[in-house]
Amino acid sequence: MTRFGQPWFDDEAGPLVRPYTVTGGRTHRAGQELDMLTVVVRGSPSTPLRRPEPEYPAILRLCRVPQSVAEVSAVLRLPLTVTKILVGDLIGDGHLRFRAPVRAEADTRDLTVLRAVLNGIRRL
Repeated sequence: MTRFGQPWFDDEAGPLVRPYTVTGGRTHRAGQELDMLTVVVRGSPSTPLRRPEPEYPAILRLCRVPQSVAEVSAVLRLPLTVTKILVGDLIGDGHLRFRAPVRAEADTRDLTVLRAVLNGIRRL
């Protein structure tokens, strides 16, 4: 905790901004639940960007080419949960398009393969 009049940063750590400050206090996105492997790309919105926070245009610049949510988070150096909320906002506003990762269906053969791998590791 800092005292009144003291800066919120130091030379080594840089500025300290709590994640809920960036998201306006939100911890979950109301719309589509995004996975860290969800791929997002800039769409062609019919409306201008209405959000003043600097993270939104940075995300749009980065997503000129398809990026996973994890990549966006890493490049912008934001926590994954914060990135999911911001990307979700841009999807909801029509600025980004997304494709969810393909989930492999559970198969009884998967267990057989895993057991074979485990047995192979044990033999080493």
